[in-house]
Amino acid sequence: MISFLINLWRLFVALWHGVKEDEEFRALLFLLLTLLGSATYFYWYVEGWSVVDSLYFSVMTMSTIGYGDLVPTTTLSKLFTIIFAILSIGVFVAVVSKLVTIILEQKRTKRQKKNSLLSVTAKATHQEKGHGE
Repeated sequence: MISFLINLWRLFVALWHGVKEDEEFRALLFLLLTLLGSATYFYWYVEGWSVVDSLYFSVMTMSTIGYGDLVPTTTLSKLFTIIFAILSIGVFVAVVSKLVTIILEQKRTKRQKKNSLLSVTAKATHQEKGHGE
């Protein structure tokens, strides 16, 4: 449970950093949320599903999980789902990819700062012992 919470925190920090610092991430996230909101509304309106069921089905389709517990019943819904899947899967992958890039960049920056601090500390210790310039 603790590792889940740690990873959830890392995800939140990466999302926050992406929204704050990265214009491309903001655009991708906006597109993802627009697709998700539109699909949720569509399924709520056309299929008559609850908002939660509509959102659930949209996320399951977008993330390619597709449990099969909810299924579009009208021709219009089936056609919409085909188009939604084609568009949303690519956007979902792009957002996840960008998040991974942000997380890796944060780790790299943190490691560089740590190495820089260790280097400065080692140099100062070396100079204190009379080995310096």
